Amino acid sequence: MGSAWLITKFIDQDAKFVFANTPAAAPEAIPYDMFEMEFGHHADACTFETFIERFAIRDRAILRIAELIHDADLEDDKFHRIEGFGVEQIFKGCAKQGLTDQQILTKGFECFDALYAQFKRT
Repeated sequence: MGSAWLITKFIDQDAKFVFANTPAAAPEAIPYDMFEMEFGHHADACTFETFIERFAIRDRAILRIAELIHDADLEDDKFHRIEGFGVEQIFKGCAKQGLTDQQILTKGFECFDALYAQFKRT
């Protein structure tokens, strides 16, 4: 969810998202957050961090969001960002509401927009 938001806000505002289990299921798409893909987990970095590195995003608020996503995704508490747990719980709750993938993205984007606005101020 975080990577989709990052793509839309900082990489390609016209991006469309296809939900598939394998790259072969959507050959026209650029896969991400899948095993052994260019845009995925590498070493101890989550997919969000991979995008930040690849596209040289240096926005301080984005780097703070990356820390909480890392902690939520990898569950290693590397950055000690307690917000990560809360964000993860919100998204798990969205998935349990029976929402479509697009509805979940919309709610997730709203959460990340709010986090970004807060982190830009502090």
